[in-house]
Amino acid sequence: MTPSSSLSRRPAAAIIREYLAELPRLITGSDAFAVLAHIDYAVRYWPAEAGPFDPNAFQDEFRNALRALAESGRALEVNTRAPLHADVVGWWRAEGGSAITFGSDAHNPLDLAGGFADATAMVEAYGFRPGRHPYDFWTCPS
Repeated sequence: MTPSSSLSRRPAAAIIREYLAELPRLITGSDAFAVLAHIDYAVRYWPAEAGPFDPNAFQDEFRNALRALAESGRALEVNTRAPLHADVVGWWRAEGGSAITFGSDAHNPLDLAGGFADATAMVEAYGFRPGRHPYDFWTCPS
């Protein structure tokens, strides 16, 4: 079952809450990844008839997932194609998140690094800075 098919049969807010509630279980139950991508994946399927998506309505759920990720020492990916809402990056920082990566979700070489300037400006506003090398995580100085 995909998020889009679930969202057409169940309340959108319930699906988002369930998705975000599953993330801490994924994070604590696996050490097979260093970066969590698409924390907002289910939001892609938010139905237009539900009105604009407001991440603040799910702040507790986002923060719980972000806290688990921060406690695990992993990084959060910021997608440059479908940018992560700035509030989520702020919550990431507030919950102890110290590293960011970027992904352009490019399915076409011409889209590689699309939106990168806007995404980096947004995370810089929360104190994240690039590492010494282009492939380093962006981190917050202590």
